[in-house]
Amino acid sequence: MSIKLIGKPKIIMSNSDSKHNYFGWPTVAKLKDGKIAVGASGFRLEHVCPFGKAVISYSFDNGETYTKPAPVIDTPLDDRDAGICPFGDNGVIFTSFNNTADMQKEYNKENEYVQNYINTITKDDEEKYLGSTFRVSFDNGITFGKLMHSPVTSPHGPKELRDGTVLWVGNNFFDVEAGLEVVKLNPETGEAEYMGKITIDDENIFINEPNILEFPDGRLICHTRAENDNVFTIYQCFSSDGGRTWTKPERILGETDGAPPHLFLHSSGTLICTYGRRKYPYGIMAMVSTDNGKTWEKDLRIYESKLDEDDLGYPSTIELSDGTLLTVFYAPASEDSHCEIFQQKWQII
Repeated sequence: MSIKLIGKPKIIMSNSDSKHNYFGWPTVAKLKDGKIAVGASGFRLEHVCPFGKAVISYSFDNGETYTKPAPVIDTPLDDRDAGICPFGDNGVIFTSFNNTADMQKEYNKENEYVQNYINTITKDDEEKYLGSTFRVSFDNGITFGKLMHSPVTSPHGPKELRDGTVLWVGNNFFDVEAGLEVVKLNPETGEAEYMGKITIDDENIFINEPNILEFPDGRLICHTRAENDNVFTIYQCFSSDGGRTWTKPERILGETDGAPPHLFLHSSGTLICTYGRRKYPYGIMAMVSTDNGKTWEKDLRIYESKLDEDDLGYPSTIELSDGTLLTVFYAPASEDSHCEIFQQKWQII
């Protein structure tokens, strides 16, 4: 099996007239009314800075054009990864997370501009906003409700299952080293019910940034980033009881072949995982399975960076009406540019 790229990669989010022109960690989703939504963290100075806003753009023409990115979550802190979960008849859950003021201050200790802003953040601000955050829309993303907090965080947010359950697998925001937790989220109230946990036997491996998918038979698959000083890869596990218990995660890529993952099931039945490759040659990769994750065909390249730069990745994928695929990711466009949000259309052949 191989893939065919359709057209060239296209920048769909940037802010080139401003120094606040760093965009990263996107998610693409097809909403219940058919339009495409892309979320990202944007209007930033760099990889860690307090000016990050979780923004959203829409396409009404299959990804040919997009609206300008508009903030959905904009706390005084650094609003990062933006996840999107369509649910119900017209619902959208939009997710993010942030960092403490002290962490941002340490990271930017040589930048007086950033330091001056961080000094305006109060302890009350941090107590109110710090954590894994989300807002919910009940009109297909036209308006969003109040800011709420989740006990878990993951880059692309929760997933709606076929029975309407919204399941969120992620790291506990305040105890990220404790494995992955599974919660059932009530979008109406924001309440999260603990369901189960995913742990790994190797204490030297840190698992984080997971993504799940439900097969037509109700079984769940989870892919998760796994790393230490010498490892940056993807592990896989399964659940047959709605996320309460899981098989032990097993590595499915080479030790440094890339992460984090995003799972998508094509209408043909082909399972697709897209992920970023942060070693030479840098880029955006896909692996595909025709047997629900038992075996994988790997190292299918969607995008190759021409730069010696590993600040890229976090791809996610949707299927367009003609069966072709659209993957959104972040990367720098040139040696002189900040990271921006790209898309690439492609198909399996």
